[in-house]
Amino acid sequence: MSHFREQFKSTTFSFEFFPPKTAEGAQKLFEHIVRLEALSPSFVSVTYGAGGSTRQLTRDLVHRVRSETGITTVPHLTCVQHSEEEIRGIVEGYAERGIQSILALRGDPPKNEAHNFRDDRFSNAGQLVDFIRAIGDEQREANGFPGFSVGVAGFPEGHPGTPNRLTEMDYLKAKIDAGADYIITQMFFDNRDLYDFRDRCEMAGIRVPILAGVMPIQSVAGMKRMSELALGMRFPAPLLRMVRRTDGSGEAIRRVGVHWATEQCRDLLDHRVSGIHFYTLNQSDATMEIYKTLGVQDSRQLGSEPSLPF
Repeated sequence: MSHFREQFKSTTFSFEFFPPKTAEGAQKLFEHIVRLEALSPSFVSVTYGAGGSTRQLTRDLVHRVRSETGITTVPHLTCVQHSEEEIRGIVEGYAERGIQSILALRGDPPKNEAHNFRDDRFSNAGQLVDFIRAIGDEQREANGFPGFSVGVAGFPEGHPGTPNRLTEMDYLKAKIDAGADYIITQMFFDNRDLYDFRDRCEMAGIRVPILAGVMPIQSVAGMKRMSELALGMRFPAPLLRMVRRTDGSGEAIRRVGVHWATEQCRDLLDHRVSGIHFYTLNQSDATMEIYKTLGVQDSRQLGSEPSLPF
């Protein structure tokens, strides 16, 4: 069993970043990553732009985090507009660097481009999962590589491209049957959606860790962007009331976001989720405040069984 899979024996805490497009942005992000390293994350993930638009930037950031910190890194990989040779080259390159996990996604085509997913070599994430696992097996036989642990996406509020929720679970089960080891969910703001999703996964025969995606809101404009990017995203009425009570300033909205996300995390831990995945927006302050408000210094303390301090 790979070192990465061993982590799922306990609650995991992970952070997600996206690769900046400038050297200045990359350096600033790396400073945030170094700050967050003090929280002892189980791993960090790095996103992959639509149609592979950040392919090299993603690999550069993944390799830098791995080489300059002690943090386990998980690159995202999408199959839209990629040939089998391109995917093989990327995956084998990660194996050579000792990367042991990949988040496999179908992905979106670049904006304003018409695209037929059936024209791609891999038209869905399940096919990509199967291919990544096959390459991992090849690398194991060739040089003793421990193999890949593969993650996939889950959508507690429903996949925007699959209105039929029953069909949606069939698609998710297909990804697990193809060899996926864990699920990272899209962000959500009502924990009841996660618990319902977890129950439906269990009924569908899905028995892998489900990591809950949490993102503190930062601004009203950011909330609107989230609604546009993730169709069907639901902001609970109590959260909206909290936002409306503020003076509308950025700092006030940010404080509401941190408070709400902190309460989400407390409740998720009480309900023994397999893991919490923080969407950081390439910042460190909000995540560090959540840990501080929960009264812990790092992930090891956050994931331990609580005991009375007296």
